[in-house]
Amino acid sequence: MLHYGKSLLTESPKTPYRGRSVTAGVGHDVLVDISVDAVVSYVDRAVDQMTEIVTGLGDDLANRKPALPGANSPYAILRHCLGVMEFWGGGVVAGREVIRDRPAEFRAHGPAADLAAAARKALDQFRADAATADFAGPVRGVAERKKDLFELEFTSQGHALLHVLEEVTQHLGQMELTRDVLRAAAAPG
Repeated sequence: MLHYGKSLLTESPKTPYRGRSVTAGVGHDVLVDISVDAVVSYVDRAVDQMTEIVTGLGDDLANRKPALPGANSPYAILRHCLGVMEFWGGGVVAGREVIRDRPAEFRAHGPAADLAAAARKALDQFRADAATADFAGPVRGVAERKKDLFELEFTSQGHALLHVLEEVTQHLGQMELTRDVLRAAAAPG
């Protein structure tokens, strides 16, 4: 059995997922014991690291895209992660109405200090949203997304929180590479 603070996983009925049958609620490693606080601490750490990268690059490099097809600026990557936290934590877990313009997240630009302040505020809100989580409970606030309800992220509030963790950590790695490419391109000689 896998526990997420409150008892999350017991034997569950099979649920369709991308054409496959999976046992609802069973994760990749049934020996993991995790809590809402643990997920939040990892999200905090990843967002703090992304914020340090953005502020460390300064306004110019933080808003620059590497010369790679489909690349995003570090600023846009962090802005997108804040949108992920708001949608999944605020809407899917806490059930708050969330209005999100996902494409605009990738066009976002501005002062690094302002984004750092927004990240601190978003982390505070994410902590508050996550504190309302019933890990095994059904997702909230997604009536308009009925077509997506068989996606793993919509299996439970716990899965939605784990999706936030998945997104911010993968984007942290992306941002670290982006930072390195931008610094190399900006270096003299």
